[in-house]
Amino acid sequence: MSTPSSTPVIAIDGPSASGKGTVAARIAAALGFHYLDSGALYRLTALAAIHRGVDFKSQQEVASIAATLNASFLEGMILLDDEDATETIRSEAIGEGASQVATHPLVRQALLQRQRDFQRDPGLVADGRDMGSVVFPNAVLKVFLTASPAERANRRHKQLIAKGESAILTDILQDIEQRDARDRARTVAPLQILPDAKLLDTTQMGIDCAVRQVLNWYAEII
Repeated sequence: MSTPSSTPVIAIDGPSASGKGTVAARIAAALGFHYLDSGALYRLTALAAIHRGVDFKSQQEVASIAATLNASFLEGMILLDDEDATETIRSEAIGEGASQVATHPLVRQALLQRQRDFQRDPGLVADGRDMGSVVFPNAVLKVFLTASPAERANRRHKQLIAKGESAILTDILQDIEQRDARDRARTVAPLQILPDAKLLDTTQMGIDCAVRQVLNWYAEII
C-alpha cells in the first residue's frame, strides 16, 4: 500500500454554491477515488452546536464540539451521533452556521487531521475552501471552481424550489455575497485562488463539461 503522502489528491476549492461538491463527487466516482466533502464537517459542527445550545460565536465551545464530533459517512449518508443528518445539514440555516463556525481558528485546527485521514488509496477528491492551501497542500491537482454570485444564487434558488422550500432569489444572493466576504476575510485559511491552481469558471458551463475539464487536467499529469 502507498503511504498517504504518495496517494494522489485532487483538491477542489471554491465559494458557496459553485457546484464544487457535485463536480468533486462525480470525479471521485469516475476515478474510483474516495471523496471528502469538507463542508459537511463544518455543517455537522454547526448542527451539533445547535443541538447543545452552543452559540456559534463561542470559539472554545464550538472547537470542543468539532474535536469530539461523532460524525460518519456511510453509503451516501451523513450521520451525526448515529442519526441521518444528510438533508438537515443542507438547509440554509445550517449553511449559514457552518460559515460562521468556520471562521474560528480553533475549529479549523480541530477538524484538520480528521480531513487528512480521508487520504487513502487509491486516491482522494476533496472539496472545500482550503483543501489545496491548508489541508492538502501537496495535492497533485488543485482546482478553484467558481461562478458569478448571480449564477450561484440562481442555481441555489432552483435547488430550493425543487425541494419544495420557499426561497427568495434576492435573499439568497445577499447570503452568498456575505458568505463570500466572510470566507475571504477570515484570518485562518481564507478562500483564495492559489498560484498553482487551475481556475474553472462555470458561470456558463454545465456540470458535465466541468467534470470533463477536471478529468482532462488530471489525465495530463498522471
